[in-house]
This record gives sequence, C-alpha cells and structure tokens, in this order.
Amino acid sequence: MKERRVAVFDVDGTIFRSSLLIQLVEKLIDRGAFPEDAQKVYEKEQLKWLDREGDYQEYIEAVVRAFRSHLKGVHYGDLADAAKEMVDAQWKRTYRYTRDLIAELKEKDYFLLAVSHSPKTVLDKFCPKIGFDKAYGIVYEIGPQDLFTGEVVDEHLIYNKANVVKRAIEKEGLTLAHSIGVGDTESDISFLEMVAKPICFNPNAKLFREAKRQKWDVVVERKDVIYKL
Repeated sequence: MKERRVAVFDVDGTIFRSSLLIQLVEKLIDRGAFPEDAQKVYEKEQLKWLDREGDYQEYIEAVVRAFRSHLKGVHYGDLADAAKEMVDAQWKRTYRYTRDLIAELKEKDYFLLAVSHSPKTVLDKFCPKIGFDKAYGIVYEIGPQDLFTGEVVDEHLIYNKANVVKRAIEKEGLTLAHSIGVGDTESDISFLEMVAKPICFNPNAKLFREAKRQKWDVVVERKDVIYKL
C-alpha cells in the first residue's frame, strides 16, 4: 500500500482561535461539573495576560493546574457532554489561513494529523468537524464508575510531540516526504524539525526566533490580512 503524505497541525492558537482547554474549563464551571472557584487558580495569570503584563504560557499552565486539580472524581460523561456543547457552539472560530490550508491539503489526499496538549476528549469532538483523520491529545485516566482519577495516561509520550508523530507515522502508514507541519509555540519545534515544510503560524517569541534561525516560513494572520514573513 502506498504511504500517504502527512500534514501535522497543532490546534490551540494554530487552528482554533483560543484554547480548547480554556473554553472547556469555562464550560465545566458553567455546567457545575467544576466549582466556580476553579477560576481563582488561573484568574491572576489571565488578567496579567489580558493586560499584556504576563506570559501566555504562564496563563495556560495555570489553566492546566485548575483542570487537573478539579478533574478527579468527575464523571467521564460530564466531561464529554461539556466538550460537545462547547465545540458545537465554537468550532467555527478558526483562523482562515489554517482552515483554508487544511481544506487544500485534504483535496490533495494528505493524512491530516492533529497533535495537541488539550484533552483528547475535546479534540475528538473538534477535529473531525475540521476534517482531520486522527487527533492525538492528553488522555486522562478513568477509574471505577467512569470517574477520572486526575492522572495522565502515557504522560512521557504525549508531551513530546515528535514521539507522537513518529508513532502515528508507524501506525498509519505515512511518509514524511513532502510533509507539512504547522505550529505556533516552542512546544511544536520537535515536530516542525521532522517535516519537509515547517510553517510557524502566529508564532510566539521563542518559536519566531527558532524560525528565523532555521529559515522556516512564518505566517501571521491579523484581522482579515495574512502576512508571510
């Protein structure tokens, strides 16, 4: 069987114009699955980010702490229902550049692979709507009565996106020849180094510096204009 070309995408901030995890936490609070004071875990970092006085990575790390600290004991169905409700309402909130690129690559029969640090439960709701063939994300352990334990399954694997891509290539019969990768932060560097055509889309400062060093393509979408630097 002929190996298919692959296009690897980060999701949050690269396709979705926010963070699936942030929106999921907000939805879990709205639905009462998480307590209202869960917001206090990341409220300070959120305000600092909104006021451009803090780092986005610190904000998202605080949201991750809020999610993991309140996930234990939550029923899987509550998380899945919250994810579906959130995605159904927000899945079209994507960047035009990556949305159009995905459509173009799908027509060319690329295998579309999403690699994200968002929970796989929410990725499985979002990514099929966009056209992805496979999505890898963080899997949280489920214990008796379908209640989350708060632990991450195969944590050593999922946080290294290059390892995830290697596993997908082996399992799905893919080739890196003519491959494409799109990411927006330094956590995407490991898989961007693997692909034939890396694209840094709306990169943060650390990825932008790496893109300049390695002469990778840099694309920025601002309002209704797309710039290629």
